[in-house]
Amino acid sequence: MNYILDGLRQALALLAHGDPETFSAVWTTLIVTFEAMIATLMLGAPAGFVLGYHEFPGKRAVRLVVETFLSFPTVVIGLVVYAFVSRRGPLGNWELLFTVPGMAVGLTILGLPIVIALTAQAVESLDSRLRPTLLTLGAKPRHLFLATLSEARFGMLLATTAAFGRIVSEIGISMMLGGNIKWDTRTITTAIALETGKGEFATGIALGIVLMVIAFAVNLIAAVCRRRAG
Repeated sequence: MNYILDGLRQALALLAHGDPETFSAVWTTLIVTFEAMIATLMLGAPAGFVLGYHEFPGKRAVRLVVETFLSFPTVVIGLVVYAFVSRRGPLGNWELLFTVPGMAVGLTILGLPIVIALTAQAVESLDSRLRPTLLTLGAKPRHLFLATLSEARFGMLLATTAAFGRIVSEIGISMMLGGNIKWDTRTITTAIALETGKGEFATGIALGIVLMVIAFAVNLIAAVCRRRAG
């Protein structure tokens, strides 16, 4: 028990003194998570809207594929993206391997099924009279899209927080596509795994504290938004 308390004290000291190596991993995590979340929402929200709002041939098959990807092994996602962005892959000329954008690509693929599935579910649960009411008011397709997502805002907020939690805590994809390079692509999760394996328990605790604070802050913001929207 003493080594845990000692590690906690050392971790708080690292944070208080602004340890450069610790905060480098924090900054990288924030950047890659922000990039992945922006891409995930920009692609996932419209796709989820189409899946939940429209009827089209093969909709059940598409829904099955999306729901399957919810439980898809993350290491396989990392492996597939690695094959595409490696030097011998079709996207090798883009030089995305072992870079923050390359990590963001893999994490976007991880978060997309969450946003698509939850957005579609939120849209499907709306009042069936919403669409004809908007059409009678002269709404255009763009207005239908925006108004529907506005009505489904609580589901969208849930989709955002769920995708964020999955993306910010992922280690396998970040390790495979980022390479855990110090000062460059090392994130909080990969740094925790590395430092704990080296016996640097204090650094692992410090990074774990920061990760929990980030997650708590995001969920607190989401709760405030839900209360105000309600």
